[in-house]
Amino acid sequence: MKNFLFTSIGKKVSMALSAIFLMIFLLQHFLINITSVFSESLFNWLSHFMGTNPLVQFILQPVLIAGVIFHFVMGFYLEIQNRRATKYEYQKERGGANSTWMSRNMIWSGLVILSFLVLHFIDFWIPEMNYKYVEFLPDDPDRYYEELVHKFENPFRVSLYCASFVLLALHLLHGFSSALKSMGTNKSYASSVKNLSLVYSIGIPAGFCFIAIFHYIFH
Repeated sequence: MKNFLFTSIGKKVSMALSAIFLMIFLLQHFLINITSVFSESLFNWLSHFMGTNPLVQFILQPVLIAGVIFHFVMGFYLEIQNRRATKYEYQKERGGANSTWMSRNMIWSGLVILSFLVLHFIDFWIPEMNYKYVEFLPDDPDRYYEELVHKFENPFRVSLYCASFVLLALHLLHGFSSALKSMGTNKSYASSVKNLSLVYSIGIPAGFCFIAIFHYIFH
């Protein structure tokens, strides 16, 4: 098993597993955030539960952070390996003949998404940790909605947020199907995988953009 993880296939499979794990987290994150559009109380309840549940805070959250780090480090490592494996210059020049723009630029969209995640951590996660574990402020289960709305008052922030999710959509359009293929998805399901990839890769980022724009317009 240890030797398998260091093989080319093993690295691709581990990359795919981390991608699927992060996509599941992204879906869960979206399902919670979308409730803020139609129910302030439900959003506060779900956010409070996630923010105070020991299993989420001390087990799932560290696993998520480790998953993010692993996915990006492995992605950059595989990209460097792939570029080194390109032996002939004409193959680089004719890359578009055998691959899509998205597949050739995954590292750049990945870098932008990583930058966005860092800003997101600075913007949301660090203040949350400071609130609970540094300042030890009184627990207020109704604070989450107002905090979310406040983040989307600035049009520049909303524009940057939406632009990041557009790039995430491009990243996912290639990464989603690629991850499932690396896991050995049966070819007979290729059409279903493609349709699921399109729905997820466009629908989830579009949903996040909708949430940001909704709160900017109506608050």
